[in-house]
Amino acid sequence: MSTIQHIALVLTIFGAIFLGIYGFFQFDLVAEIFGGKASNFSRIFYGLVGIAGVINLGLLFKPSLDEARSTK
Repeated sequence: MSTIQHIALVLTIFGAIFLGIYGFFQFDLVAEIFGGKASNFSRIFYGLVGIAGVINLGLLFKPSLDEARSTK
């Protein structure tokens, strides 16, 4: 896995945790940290998490090492 995929995976995990907090407790931690939903920092974070999700989409279709080894 490349460095960009690792970073994207970390951002996706953070995004999932923040969405879980929002879903269970109706508390937007990102908005609280960065000064509201409309702040530029919040929008940048939300955008980066979205891009990270698209990057990680490729991991769904990438064969795992175990599968590659078993077919040889």
